[in-house]
Amino acid sequence: MFLAGNAAHAAAKDDTANGNIIRAHMTFLADDLLEGRETGMRGFDIAALYVAAQFAQYGVLPKGDQGTYRQAVPFKTSRLVQDSAVFEIQRAGGNEVLAYLDEFTMRASHSYDETSITAPLVFVGYGITAPRFNHDDYAGLDVKGKIVVLLSGAPVGFPSEEGAHYGDNWEKNLLAARHGAIGVISLQTPRSEVVRPFSLGRWYAHTLSMDWVTKEGRGANEIPAIQVVAHLSMTAAAKLFTDVDVKLDAIYAAAGADKPLPHLPLNLSARLKRNSTRGSTSSSNVVGMVQGSDPKLKNEYVIFSAHLDHLGIRPGMTGDTIMNGAMDNAAGVATLLEMARMISAMPVKPKRSILFLAVTGEEKGLMGSDYFANYPTVPAASMVANVNLDMPVLTYDFSNVIAFGANRSTLKSAAANAAKKLNVALIPDPWPDQSLFTRTDHYNFVRQGVPAIFFLPGIRSFNKNENARAMYDEFLQTHYHKPGDDMNVPINWRAAERFANLNYLLGIEIANDPQRIRWNKGDFFGDLFKR
Repeated sequence: MFLAGNAAHAAAKDDTANGNIIRAHMTFLADDLLEGRETGMRGFDIAALYVAAQFAQYGVLPKGDQGTYRQAVPFKTSRLVQDSAVFEIQRAGGNEVLAYLDEFTMRASHSYDETSITAPLVFVGYGITAPRFNHDDYAGLDVKGKIVVLLSGAPVGFPSEEGAHYGDNWEKNLLAARHGAIGVISLQTPRSEVVRPFSLGRWYAHTLSMDWVTKEGRGANEIPAIQVVAHLSMTAAAKLFTDVDVKLDAIYAAAGADKPLPHLPLNLSARLKRNSTRGSTSSSNVVGMVQGSDPKLKNEYVIFSAHLDHLGIRPGMTGDTIMNGAMDNAAGVATLLEMARMISAMPVKPKRSILFLAVTGEEKGLMGSDYFANYPTVPAASMVANVNLDMPVLTYDFSNVIAFGANRSTLKSAAANAAKKLNVALIPDPWPDQSLFTRTDHYNFVRQGVPAIFFLPGIRSFNKNENARAMYDEFLQTHYHKPGDDMNVPINWRAAERFANLNYLLGIEIANDPQRIRWNKGDFFGDLFKR
């Protein structure tokens, strides 16, 4: 039975999660009245006020700006003028204009109102330089003043998480700029088509793009030298290889077999053009703290994070247009709030302090967490670990979990101990092609040298009549980033309680461990982002 208000609190035990309370939080956060909690919009501000009010009710101390729960995050905004996008192939035999959304997509610019470039195309493989793997796609190439053409993703021979880092679009664009390129064309591949079909670009064509603004006033992720970035479907991509001996099918075959790729001028040029409507807005992270009990260790922080924002109201759709984001990520925020209740009620607090962080702008590219990781409201060196809570699929009675990032630091031991107490097994990542380690907010803490972990319910259920993997896949295919991610999704509240208890036990273990969490010796991310 659903208990409301004070009855739910009265029935709650302080040391174990309560599904009624989690459901109450989710019901509010995923309601139509919040209009999808889009960053910078009124619905998000209401959600942020709700989280702050819950922190205050539980006695969680404010740890935002100037003694409040809010950390203001300034944003640049941009929206693509849809009929302005042009991709024209220019070759000796004549020019060809590609069809927007059918053959190519473009994103808006935070740097320019209007952009038009015409330049030769050079194919640079994946567009990656990775000394650790003896890989350099720019070796011997001159791309200064040119547009580079590259395959999306990373070589299949790279470990999945390292590959996700090198395959990140921003990392590739930054590297292209360092080599003097003025534009980037990313090509869809058979592999990327499985993970993220090109057709999904239509869903995001009208999305308002955002970039957080640094203290110096620039967009944190701006790369002004790269004036235009375009993405091509596989059919359109083949049209770029008609004037060279190497055909795209052969390149796809070599990539699939992890063989070396050619690097060459494509003997044609392209004209890329688009207009953007630029502006600014602001939003807030919500930050609260339970102070630790140890006189020394209380000055170190375990950070629980969950993104509060979602996708707002989607224009150009018929029927239900509100993207409620019940699982993504009202579920994560509800878990965060329930742990805040549990930890704040402990008679003896954990030795280290616990920071509870509800971030904005995750759906805009992990913006709010990036802002906090760069401008934390606690000393940067005091951040011991991050535990992130993002879209736990709670439709089945999960009996195993994936602990993304745990195997890279001493977090693995803490995660194993927490899971064992609940009779839950830890399993390896069953979806390596999804690059989940670099796609959620915890990765911004990793980039600042902070070890991080991200639990997701796995692919087995305590209920032998449930096909957990099929139920997970069904949620992704039917509800993920769609209006159907609302409170009509059948949620297993026992699983919701277990997920909250798992993260609670993990946080307590990290906070009470005399030894600070450490990267494993020689770990790729620990070495790359060493503080």
